[in-house]
Amino acid sequence: MPSFILTVVLGIYPIAWAMRYMFYDYKGYGAEKFIGLDNFTRVFKDHEFWNSVVNTFVYAGGKLVLSIPLALILAVLLNQKIRGRNVLRAIIFMPTIISTAVMAVVFFTIFNSYNGILNQFLLKYKLIGSAVDWLGVDYSMLTVILVAVWGAVGNYMLLFLAGLQNIPEDVYESSALDGANKLQQFRYITIPMLGPVMQMIIMLAIINALKGYESIMVMTDGGPVGKTNVMFLYVYKLFFPTAGSGAATQVQEMGYGSAVAFVTAVIVGLITILYFYVSKRMSQYE
Repeated sequence: MPSFILTVVLGIYPIAWAMRYMFYDYKGYGAEKFIGLDNFTRVFKDHEFWNSVVNTFVYAGGKLVLSIPLALILAVLLNQKIRGRNVLRAIIFMPTIISTAVMAVVFFTIFNSYNGILNQFLLKYKLIGSAVDWLGVDYSMLTVILVAVWGAVGNYMLLFLAGLQNIPEDVYESSALDGANKLQQFRYITIPMLGPVMQMIIMLAIINALKGYESIMVMTDGGPVGKTNVMFLYVYKLFFPTAGSGAATQVQEMGYGSAVAFVTAVIVGLITILYFYVSKRMSQYE
């Protein structure tokens, strides 16, 4: 019963509330006005929203391309019998349990353009001639992607480790007797037998990357000039306007925000369905 109540209050009711108000002009206060599909018409003409969709794909793509291979490599290395591997696993996994907001504040002090630790280090050893604006127009997306990878790779590494430890040692021993080297074992044994685990990890990584916005909100607030504004951050600002550098929407618009949230959910759902379809077709040819 407690779980049922929490699901209804925190899950079903908010969704039903948003689905009702996406047909209304409602600012969060005062009377609401029924406007039919006008909010959806506005969504499809909203250049700022579609720019956030593009930014989300760039952010998610960069995070996936970097975090999944890195997590797999770390899992394979730390699955070997090396001294201190448990300590190394704990260190790499540690960012996963740190608060996203705290992590973002720390990285903001590292990448700060004026007195950031990274610029001070690079200038001290004359690796750069002048301070780099890591959170500026040119490098802001790369910076938030790197921070996201740092926070996610430990979790995926742990899942890969679980999959590796379920592969029987006899398979590797038999292949070694047949003359297979480590690279061939990785290519023809490890990767195929990690297939189901890898499909699950990639699915989780896609969903988490598309939904991620917390660290971006703390570090850049979607700025500068919308360069790091992603879908869920744009939705958040419509419900809870902020006054940061990247906030172009300062007026609370719960009706329009509900419509944007619905379209955003549809986009994420379609991408997830597409991934399931592609992974199923690929598994049929294995």
